[in-house]
Amino acid sequence: MDIMENRWDKVLRIKTSGRDDSRADQYRYPYEPTPYAVLERLAFAGYIGKNNTVIDYGCGKGRVDFYLSYQTRCKSIGIEYDERIFQSALENRKTAASAGRVELVLGKAEEYRVPQDADRFYFFNPFSIEILQSVMERIKESYYRNPREILLFFYYPSDTYVSYLMTEDEIIFLDEIDCQDLFEGNHLRERILIFSTGQ
Repeated sequence: MDIMENRWDKVLRIKTSGRDDSRADQYRYPYEPTPYAVLERLAFAGYIGKNNTVIDYGCGKGRVDFYLSYQTRCKSIGIEYDERIFQSALENRKTAASAGRVELVLGKAEEYRVPQDADRFYFFNPFSIEILQSVMERIKESYYRNPREILLFFYYPSDTYVSYLMTEDEIIFLDEIDCQDLFEGNHLRERILIFSTGQ
């Protein structure tokens, strides 16, 4: 797995490896990049294309943004609240192969006004359920301003996230991308849950 991680960082001309929990607390969780093998499954699942705009909440150093925009030609917007990690994302954008399609935003996810053309949203357990609920309200506000098909991707979702999502009236469970075979142990959380709103 480490070989694949290093290979893709080199192809994309970025540095995104390593976990960072120096600013983590009960509301905002550590930076840990999504494994490239998982992103590969997502990119080739057919849910993201060149006409889509992906918002990556808790983008960290930008791996999801640079990879998806490289593989699918989508536009990607990464949102990160930690200034120090955000600086790493900005450094990556200077050299990244897909930098032209990636926008990076320093700020809190729950305060970010979702653009009306954003239609794909990615989460790798970036924050607490309280913040997720606020973010979902922002996404719904954007949807009401401009009704469109919206897909929400949740990688390695916590039980708390799943319970909340399954009881949300305005979104429906659409699909699951199984990733258990990519790692040892066949952990049930190794999956991407996909939810849809509207259209």
